[in-house]
Amino acid sequence: MPAAIQRNPGTHMLVEINKDGMLIHARVRNARSPAIERGKRTAAITGIVVHQTDANTAQSSLNSYRTPKSTGAHFLIDKDGTIYQTAAIYQRANHVGPLKARCLLVGKCKARDYEGAGVKGMHRIEMMKAPGDRDPSNMEAIGIEMVGRAELPKGFKPSSNEADLPPERLRGERGLYPAPTQAQNRSLTWLVEALQDSMQLSPGEVFKHPEVSWKNLTEAEGANWNLPTNTP
Repeated sequence: MPAAIQRNPGTHMLVEINKDGMLIHARVRNARSPAIERGKRTAAITGIVVHQTDANTAQSSLNSYRTPKSTGAHFLIDKDGTIYQTAAIYQRANHVGPLKARCLLVGKCKARDYEGAGVKGMHRIEMMKAPGDRDPSNMEAIGIEMVGRAELPKGFKPSSNEADLPPERLRGERGLYPAPTQAQNRSLTWLVEALQDSMQLSPGEVFKHPEVSWKNLTEAEGANWNLPTNTP
């Protein structure tokens, strides 16, 4: 894919994407980890999916991304707003998971259309649709992670059905993700706008992870990519 140099009208800045798919800008640190890349995309980039890492520090995630066969997204935003690019945007990364049915949300299909399909079956049905008729999958989505770890609420007591669950699974399923810091949301706004401008992505194709896949509903709940951007 060719390099792109665009001027973002909202932030009055030049955003360069080199031939390898790396953003060249003072706000973005190159922390590319080939271990989380899964090969060149075979479809056009159509959207952005926003995540939280379920880790306390950026360094712990950066370390994990160097492990063979690890998973991660294309960008990582630390609590202080520092942006790391961890995968080339022209490379697929496994960060989305099985897709939910967009048509159910917009009222273009009925739940009975997926009766008995289960999570995997719904994903297979969705992947038979054109990208514009479903949510972006790993092949079409740029992933942005924000540092933040889910924690069980104070005084939480598992139900009888949950009593035998491993602690980490229980925390992952019932924990509450923290609200991103103001610095994180400012950087998220800048990054989303830069990507939308340089990749010509639709403003409506930005999603929080649980909106498109089966994840903890509080993940990225406080993510805000619509803050005013007055500085480059």
